[in-house]
Amino acid sequence: MQTILLLSSGKFLWDNPLVLGKPFKDLKLALVISATKGKGVSNTDFMERDKRFFKEQGCDFFELDLDGKTENELRDILKKVDVVYLEGGSTFYLLKSIRESGFEKVIKELLPQGLIYMGVSAGSYVACPTIEMSTWKHQDKYEHYGITDLTAMNLIPFLLYVHYIPENQELLKEKIPQASLPTKILSDEQAILFQDGKETLLGNQEQIQL
Repeated sequence: MQTILLLSSGKFLWDNPLVLGKPFKDLKLALVISATKGKGVSNTDFMERDKRFFKEQGCDFFELDLDGKTENELRDILKKVDVVYLEGGSTFYLLKSIRESGFEKVIKELLPQGLIYMGVSAGSYVACPTIEMSTWKHQDKYEHYGITDLTAMNLIPFLLYVHYIPENQELLKEKIPQASLPTKILSDEQAILFQDGKETLLGNQEQIQL
């Protein structure tokens, strides 16, 4: 079974600690921090909050930076964990790190073998077919690192817009009809679970409709 859990914010886990069907204390997790290294990511409180949550849950986790890693190194590391959790930050920097390290090839090998992919914010965007959402107003706040091809890992067949607040509604009414693929919207209280091609919206709120 392939399991992909995409979050807008790690805060979702506070109210849903059993979202993966077992407690985090029973899981070994690699927390990918590469997105936090991008220029413009001046506040990483969100990462410290996520690490605190995993510690409180008794999760066996470690930080993983894709930069400087080879495909074989990543394969050896990720074969030994249950979950890979891609932090938020700069989507462009994260995509750059994914391409340079060979992470995409490794994740596509290991997902069918049971490795769980969890992405939050930028980590959710790179799971989409493209990161074009990162060029929309209110999202396009980071350097692009020379990336002009916005193709991402294509782990899911749709686009995501995260951190939704009602003030973004008019922007999304303009941008979503122009997008290359159907676009799902997530607030920080929601997540999408994608298992073997089946999509489930999680959280107490209904699906956001414009």
